[in-house]
Amino acid sequence: MLHLTELTERLRSRDLTSRDLVDAALARIEASGREGPLIFRALDAERARETAEHVDRARAGGAALPPFAGIPVTVKDLFDMAGEVTRAGSRVLDDAAPAARDAPAVALLRRAGFIVIGRTNMTEFAYSGLGVNAHFGTPANPAAPGEIRIPGGSSSGAAVSVAAGMAPAALGTDTGGSCRIPAAFCGIVGFKPSSTRISRAGTVPLSRSLDSVGPLAGSVSCCARLDSVLSGGRGEDAAPAPAPGLRLGVVGNYVAEALDDAVGEAFGATLNRLRGAGVEIIPVSIPEFDEMPTLNAMGGIVGAEAFAWHRELLETHGGLYDPFVRARLEASRGMPAADYILLLEERERVRAQVAARMAGLDALAMPTVQILAPRLADLDTAERATQVNRLCLRNTSLANFLDVPAISIPCQDTGALPVGFMLMGRTGEDRQLLSVAAGLEALIRKPQRTLGRSLPSHASLTAGLAPVPQPVSRDNLMM
Repeated sequence: MLHLTELTERLRSRDLTSRDLVDAALARIEASGREGPLIFRALDAERARETAEHVDRARAGGAALPPFAGIPVTVKDLFDMAGEVTRAGSRVLDDAAPAARDAPAVALLRRAGFIVIGRTNMTEFAYSGLGVNAHFGTPANPAAPGEIRIPGGSSSGAAVSVAAGMAPAALGTDTGGSCRIPAAFCGIVGFKPSSTRISRAGTVPLSRSLDSVGPLAGSVSCCARLDSVLSGGRGEDAAPAPAPGLRLGVVGNYVAEALDDAVGEAFGATLNRLRGAGVEIIPVSIPEFDEMPTLNAMGGIVGAEAFAWHRELLETHGGLYDPFVRARLEASRGMPAADYILLLEERERVRAQVAARMAGLDALAMPTVQILAPRLADLDTAERATQVNRLCLRNTSLANFLDVPAISIPCQDTGALPVGFMLMGRTGEDRQLLSVAAGLEALIRKPQRTLGRSLPSHASLTAGLAPVPQPVSRDNLMM
């Protein structure tokens, strides 16, 4: 997978043309067969080709071009694009009016020269971490060719489009992990910025207090450059922080509970590599995390705010919702206003206490998701789907509640199912976190072959330490 820096250099040297990139992206989508319509809700192939040809002519004529002119990108079906209906992965908004203008985030991508090739599938209204869509089908996770494992959500199609080589980057959103969960499951990088860093205007909201707009891509560098564009910059990279002397707080409570063995081993091996490179691994306990199940009872902040937005639609179009999504929305119908206000106050208390516990640390580290991507067929009951969804969101949703930036970087062994290594920073210090991630990425991603040895577990390390998949058969994807 070529990254943005390589692509811009090859376009500048005319080793590649923009039309080459767009044609290659569309060819990958076509070659995916039945997967294509599950990954994309709509393709804009003709416009993409025309735009690419225009860029190529301008480049050949010596015109000054924006930094990412002619590079394909995909956009989650939660963002307005002029002249199109934003359906948010649902049938409920089929009769909505087309958008009058691009969402600011989309407009910034276009201004930087990116070519939007398509609108990606997602969990209905972004209200699940599984990536399952009952209306339009569920894209298979490209990290497990020959199987049908969930991609994670809610930015499911966005992650798959990058992981399957259909685009070097994608625009997503993250309310409880929707960039980072699919990034972890699909083996790419997903970044959730502080909530107000990137404009959320022109998106269908899930929770106005917790929503963030963020990128998914093949590397930390790509995410950093996209973050710069989306926050009004010129696409600058993040300067890597030197690894020796960085101080990572490794959380030993809550986030480390009930880990799949493979997740614990991959995370523990990564901590060993980081420690060997001079990173200080500092065990920390954050008791506020143990309060989260109580604070999130009845759906928490996201439940209250999501129900408020959907209340009228539930009355007029309730039968069009995925029953799983509707049940989650309805669960918050009875939340008293006083409880919601108290929850917002409790959030501020928790944010202040956790910020104090992070003093002297460069970031917190934890597994992005506690489990490996499950098989879709294993989510065959509402009870099981609910249980797995809670596990998917358990760690990632902490960053949204705290309103801090967080990034997921793949850390699994070569050939294994993907595992995400998550770094969390401080509110507003997004570029600092990206610099830390850039400095550690090579160590986090370095493949480790066990050769029959038992790798140390996360618990033992924290105790006392100073190709495009071939189409596969799918009989029941409309879950």
